Amino acid sequence: MQETSNRREFLKLSTAGIAAAATLRAANISAAPSANSKLVVGLIGCGGRGVHDAGLFQATHNVEVAYVCDVDDERRAAAASTLGLDAGRAIPDMRVVLDDKSVDAVIVATPDHWHSPASILAAGAGKHVYVEKPISHNIRESRLLVEAAARNRTIVQHGTQCRSTQMMIDAIKLLREGLIGNILVAKCWNVQRRGPLSPGRDADPPPNLDYDNWVGPATMTPYRTNRVHDRWTWWYHFGTGDMGNDGVHDIDYARWGLGVDTHPEKVSGFGGRFHFHDEVEFPDTQQVTFEYNTSGPPAGRRLLIYEQRLWSTNYPHNCDSGAEFYGDKGQMFLSRRGKIEVRGDGNAPVKTAVTPEPQNDVAHVANFCAAIRGDAKPNADALTGHLSTSLCHLGNIATRLGRSLSFDPQTEQIVGDDEANTLTRREYRNHWGTPHGA
Repeated sequence: MQETSNRREFLKLSTAGIAAAATLRAANISAAPSANSKLVVGLIGCGGRGVHDAGLFQATHNVEVAYVCDVDDERRAAAASTLGLDAGRAIPDMRVVLDDKSVDAVIVATPDHWHSPASILAAGAGKHVYVEKPISHNIRESRLLVEAAARNRTIVQHGTQCRSTQMMIDAIKLLREGLIGNILVAKCWNVQRRGPLSPGRDADPPPNLDYDNWVGPATMTPYRTNRVHDRWTWWYHFGTGDMGNDGVHDIDYARWGLGVDTHPEKVSGFGGRFHFHDEVEFPDTQQVTFEYNTSGPPAGRRLLIYEQRLWSTNYPHNCDSGAEFYGDKGQMFLSRRGKIEVRGDGNAPVKTAVTPEPQNDVAHVANFCAAIRGDAKPNADALTGHLSTSLCHLGNIATRLGRSLSFDPQTEQIVGDDEANTLTRREYRNHWGTPHGA
């Protein structure tokens, strides 16, 4: 009884508290389901992306979406209707899903500040997790998720779908085989034209929204009309800006192609609200550079560069989202929009057998389900998500403070800068109070 209560209660997420939540006793995970057994899935977060993901799971052989969960009554009901679920399967409290032993996995498609906390709770309940990008709101959270997944022997798949896109897999293989030589620099970009944020005002939450549980483990801040639902990503308290919202995809496959599987040691970032003059706290213009010192192979220093302009439709290769890889024998351009171009020395065109293909969400869900059944490894596991998403956090911190940072990849601490280091984690509250069902 005490073990169940401990799992159900989301402990106060202070520095010690989230560690305590992450060390909840592992559930007894049964053997991997066979290919012929049905996987039962619950959706947590019924916005557009969550319903999209749930639809992909429904379309996957032998998968049932059994629950939709959201703290907004209207969104919850709409999701149930879209997915064809009975009203009794549309619930406001994720703990009901986590308590149901028939549920094998959950989709976490909440706002960013809930991604890691909900996933940690799910892992502690013995559920596998498909968590949308970015994997966390801060660096410390996703490290704790990595540890929770390992301790509870649960599969975590991060929503960077390029990892399961065959074009990307084939192209990265060519990079590993030395098609353009030793790769020293990767540059990726997120260039698009967004509109300004409409002015907001503090107000009472609408009656259909349980705002207290929407804020959840974050410290309370007043409801504001332009912050919930669609615009939370532009606020420090809940989101990660467009670097974490869209840029994380390009950062992920840029890091993948560069061949670095650790954190950078140096970060510099500059930018701000250059074009729009509204309430948004994150930059519309951003230039961030990460320096790695790798042990190889081959060993040596590497640069990863991220560029963001949210007020333009002029972008490299006529593609809003992409990455270039620079080797000592050539260059490769890749985009999750389904584009590839390779040039050798002197910009001579190089033909490849890679078939262009846009980001493949279907394959990513299929890979996750296969991993649960023991037939594959997850293409974007918790550590992969942590390493790529941490670049977004570090880039945002450097840009926010307007200075370069030194980072220790082993301790995951910013060195010699206490102000910056406080932004690698956050304060939390025990919003649920007493254990659910106690």
